[in-house]
Amino acid sequence: MDFNGSETETLPGPRSEDILPETATSAVKIVIVGGFGVGKTTMVGSVSEIRPLTTEETMTQASIGVDSLRRSTNKTDTTVAMDFGRISVSEQMVLYLFGTPGQERFWFLWNGLFEGALGGVVLVDTRRLESSFDVMGRLEESGVPFVVAVNCFPGAPEYTAETLRAALDLPAAVPIIMCDARKRRSSRDVLLTLMRYLYAMAGAAH
Repeated sequence: MDFNGSETETLPGPRSEDILPETATSAVKIVIVGGFGVGKTTMVGSVSEIRPLTTEETMTQASIGVDSLRRSTNKTDTTVAMDFGRISVSEQMVLYLFGTPGQERFWFLWNGLFEGALGGVVLVDTRRLESSFDVMGRLEESGVPFVVAVNCFPGAPEYTAETLRAALDLPAAVPIIMCDARKRRSSRDVLLTLMRYLYAMAGAAH
């Protein structure tokens, strides 16, 4: 209904870079998981070709004793639902990226995020390797194959892939790749490693 003197408000449309390419014929859901502060939001943001959707909230005094801040004392925000991004790996295929919340009190959301996922990236901080075991266990229980990406934080201990594989008790077939989640090319290489792994698994199954 129009009212005298009213002006019609035009809502802005989507940005051109946010529109799905017409050539895209298939889409794959990928989850990026890991403990608190390992760089999941950073990776989604660095590699996404669209403006990423984030659900970060500022941590307050009320989170003390609930949220684990061990070795993450400089972190002031935490993901409370998910991060979302998109990247095209070819003219035909796009990956939809879902970053999971790291705090254990939000892990009940993981089952919904895992549903329909073709594969996952477990992001690891070598200063807190112990936080990766529950993460990998949840993926294995859900039947989601994954690769391990070691986010190389400045000053963090450096280990060989063989040492990390033994420490994480990973099967020989699961790829381990070093990365810098802040850099688009490095994060893209992690996703390409996952896609090659999934392709190899599909070939072996047939």
